[in-house]
Amino acid sequence: MEQIKRGTLFGVGVGPGDPELMTLKAVRTLERCPVIAAPRTASGETLALNIAAQAADLAGKEILPLSFTMARDPAQRREAHREAARLLCEKLDQGLDVAVVNLGDLSIYSTWSYLMALIKPLGYAIVMVPGVPSFCAVAARLGISLVEQNEPLHLSSGHGDLDTLLDLPGTKVLMKSGSQLPGVLTVLEKRGLLEHSAMVRSCGLAEEAVCQPLTQFDPAKHAGYFSTVIVKEEKP
Repeated sequence: MEQIKRGTLFGVGVGPGDPELMTLKAVRTLERCPVIAAPRTASGETLALNIAAQAADLAGKEILPLSFTMARDPAQRREAHREAARLLCEKLDQGLDVAVVNLGDLSIYSTWSYLMALIKPLGYAIVMVPGVPSFCAVAARLGISLVEQNEPLHLSSGHGDLDTLLDLPGTKVLMKSGSQLPGVLTVLEKRGLLEHSAMVRSCGLAEEAVCQPLTQFDPAKHAGYFSTVIVKEEKP
């Protein structure tokens, strides 16, 4: 009996929220794969899939939900990743190509990275399709450049040592800063950096909110998980 050739696993970055920011390659990849795997929150939301469906024709596709958890327990998170990887491998072993949709870009604080780390060592063919990073879309929304000439750019998940980060030269980007915003604002105010900082919540989505500069921050309008803060270096 002829052995079924394994399918290829595609990771597809769908950008930060605006479906028009999806690349042609992302759209074409989704339209050629018979199975679309979509990360799903505990509440059942599939944000990356919702974005993709506005740009690509997903009619007739098999949708494979992947459930993840935001639990603080690393063991629970690892178990969710292992279960998602198992479901993906099951489809790949049937000879089906599978595309996993992921917010933003695949290489930046992504759920995809955990799945790839589990599946790649098993010998499956894997292709990554990059997406527009959220902080690039945020800079465009704010109408600012991120860096110029020899300035460095520093990325943080918003959960690290903020004081150490702010001591570095150049522009700082704090991604997914929602739960950390009170502490971030306190440190920025203490350092006199609120005037040099701006934020966009849910860039490209219906609930998008812009706060520029951060001295205008209003928790009722601007707080949210998908909040990206950009801190520019004060120029002499």
